[in-house]
Amino acid sequence: MPFRLLPLLFAVLAGSAHAQVYKCVDATGRVTYTNDRGASSGCTVLSQDLPISSVPAPAASEPAANDFPRVSPGSQRERDDRRRAILEEELAQEQRALEESQSALAEQEAVRHGNERNYQRVLDRLQPYKDKVELHQRNVDAIQRELRGLR
Repeated sequence: MPFRLLPLLFAVLAGSAHAQVYKCVDATGRVTYTNDRGASSGCTVLSQDLPISSVPAPAASEPAANDFPRVSPGSQRERDDRRRAILEEELAQEQRALEESQSALAEQEAVRHGNERNYQRVLDRLQPYKDKVELHQRNVDAIQRELRGLR
């Protein structure tokens, strides 16, 4: 019996579940609609029978290209040259580090310890050296990509 009254109870509650809608005007004259009266001062209750349309705010316009500061071509060329020199220096350092880590890996691969009868122990010992080689190789590749992207 109580389950038969449940749909009736929902129908009664749904009919009374409506929120007050307020039209709020702030100090700059901007109009907002809300169901929270405390959101802003200058709020008035809208009549329930008035249609409300929600219009999205206008998109922020991008500033014109001529609003940005200009850099002279000579100054930009100087900046690009400085950037290229820094990248080439970083590339040389990473290539040296790559060569060092490759030689350290080769040395470790040539060595066999007496307690490494299980090949997994050899792999575990060599893994940090392989990781270092891989790291320096990724760094070299990234710097070379960046250098190719320069003008």
